[in-house]
Amino acid sequence: MKAPAFDYVRAGTVTEACALLGQHGADARLLAGGQSLLPAMNLRLASPSVLIDVGRITGLDGIEVRADKLRIGALVRHETVLRSTQIAKHVPLLTEAMRHVAHPAIRARGTMGGNLAHADPASELPACMLALGAAIEATSARGTRMIAAEYFFTGLFQTALEPDEMLTAIQIPLPAPRFFFQEIARRSGDYAIVGLAASGDRLAFFSVGDRPLLFQASASLDLDPPADLQATAAMRVHLAGVLRQRALTALGIQA
Repeated sequence: MKAPAFDYVRAGTVTEACALLGQHGADARLLAGGQSLLPAMNLRLASPSVLIDVGRITGLDGIEVRADKLRIGALVRHETVLRSTQIAKHVPLLTEAMRHVAHPAIRARGTMGGNLAHADPASELPACMLALGAAIEATSARGTRMIAAEYFFTGLFQTALEPDEMLTAIQIPLPAPRFFFQEIARRSGDYAIVGLAASGDRLAFFSVGDRPLLFQASASLDLDPPADLQATAAMRVHLAGVLRQRALTALGIQA
């Protein structure tokens, strides 16, 4: 299948992109790496009337370490995160999780902002944002606001972004606590049956519902995962419990 007809425009600045979003609203979608949006369009799962290409906007592809936070621009590619010595030093959870994201060809094109805005509940990175207590920078013609990761992912492929807002950066508080990451998948590169990203006492599960789910280490798991061709709901609940125990053991937390 091929995508339905659409108009294409390239934005040269964040200001221009936000103006175009304000003009076209929900009929427009931003195009960065295109690794999720374009396949969805070809399958007719998404049908925007306007694509706004933001892939060449300067200033959104940097990684900056400050005294109390790490800032990652929305256009930083997955492969850049994987190879970044700054991220490996300050937020190694992201380095470890990125090894499990899809395949090298997709990591070479996919972007941090695009991944988070897509809000796939089986994706590794939204769960990492929850575990790390990250904040999402959303920009529009009205200004910039910060959205805590706990409130950013609102449902299946849904976020708290308004139709005229663009995700421009991610901020992660430093120093990051000890971490744990593990996912269970049938093959490397496949979507996880169940996965867990943990930072300190914050445990974020993915592929267990319509969004990543955050639990404190001391809390019991209350999960109602879907059943699909990969696993039954009961299997997912069991595997989540296994990953939780592994995380608590690795982090030295008493159950």
